[in-house]
Amino acid sequence: MKIPIVFLGTGQAIPTIKRNHTSILLSYKDENILIDCGEGAQRQIRKAHINPCSITKLLITHWHGDHILGIPGLLQTLALNGYNKTLQVYGPKGTERFLHAILDMFIFEGKINIKIKEIDSGIFLDTDDFYISCLPMSHGTPCLAYSFVEKEKIRINKEKLEKLKIKGSIIRDLAKGKDIIWNDKKVKAKDLTYSQPEKKITFIFDTTLNENCFKIAENSDLLISEATYTQKDEDADGFRYHMTAHQAGEIAKKSKSKRLILSHLSQRYEMNEKAILDEAKKVFKNSEVAQDLTKTEV
Repeated sequence: MKIPIVFLGTGQAIPTIKRNHTSILLSYKDENILIDCGEGAQRQIRKAHINPCSITKLLITHWHGDHILGIPGLLQTLALNGYNKTLQVYGPKGTERFLHAILDMFIFEGKINIKIKEIDSGIFLDTDDFYISCLPMSHGTPCLAYSFVEKEKIRINKEKLEKLKIKGSIIRDLAKGKDIIWNDKKVKAKDLTYSQPEKKITFIFDTTLNENCFKIAENSDLLISEATYTQKDEDADGFRYHMTAHQAGEIAKKSKSKRLILSHLSQRYEMNEKAILDEAKKVFKNSEVAQDLTKTEV
């Protein structure tokens, strides 16, 4: 099963003609998980032909404006469109206070059910199919990186199943790795099944390079990382608490990630994003630069 991802916004603090503020949507079965919600995110959701009412969870990396100013508008839209779910919101310390504060700034029409959970590190959501974990980053304010992991699964070889004409609820036992009796013969689960390894997608935004970057990204199938600027501009004013494309490549390489997508680019690279890509590729060849409304899958 492929896991679709849509880059709704790929810019830094100041949006450009090409790049909206940061926001990414990961879809998995009935889940549509929004990672950050920068200004204009709901229009990007519409441009991507996504129903905003399909969103089930919001993961907030931190509370700087370019990552959260789309939240009040999105919540208002959900309320006006009869959103009938409970939106689960996860974020660092202060999330509950900040979320209530921005909703108190204007007259909110309608009602929406929201469940807020402040998190710090480790696995904070665990289901039969996947789990999501986080680790703190270094950004001068509480900030988190996230990993979404689809759990390892036992899959059944349908061709072998049909050949033996095995039917019914007994197939569930095979899926659990249990041997069965079929037509008075023992059938071993290992002969009809195979293991599908876990898939891991990691999101790292707005941080200086730190040990937790390597920990959270370890063995990722896809690492999505900020690459706000190049090494040449590392000491430029206004770029404190951010990473270079070189550092993003370093994380991908040392964490043994399979693929790196660079995002959160500064406006100064609007006409020269190749500088970002080239720098990352020198360290980690399987690198690419995300564009707004880019779709990919893992």
